[in-house]
Amino acid sequence: TGKNIELLRDKNQTLIAQGIKEIKGTTASAGSVKGVAKIINSYRQNQKFQKGEILIAPMTTPDWLPLMEKASAIVTDIGGLTSHAAIVSRELNIPCIIGTKIATRVLKDGDLVEVNANKGVVKIISRNT
Repeated sequence: TGKNIELLRDKNQTLIAQGIKEIKGTTASAGSVKGVAKIINSYRQNQKFQKGEILIAPMTTPDWLPLMEKASAIVTDIGGLTSHAAIVSRELNIPCIIGTKIATRVLKDGDLVEVNANKGVVKIISRNT
């Protein structure tokens, strides 16, 4: 219990991250793009995000719009077809995959990924080590 559970969770997440080559989710906006993944956990990290990068986030809200406008694609852990990320990505006409559950834990800043929202798959091309 307590600390032991956290240690097991951390160890398990590391093992999962090392073995995963693709992440699946639900297509919110079709399209395909290759680019650099950037994990953003808060809209306040906007200075960390550069134009053309792929936004990887737990979810988005209206505060995230300045980051979303710079993104070449959006991938979220949670959300449905009527979620904020889904609606805005369709308005911006950029690929978006929602509901991956694990994207922010598996992907790392600087990973080269292909977001194929036509198939609902994020493929890890190369890892940033």
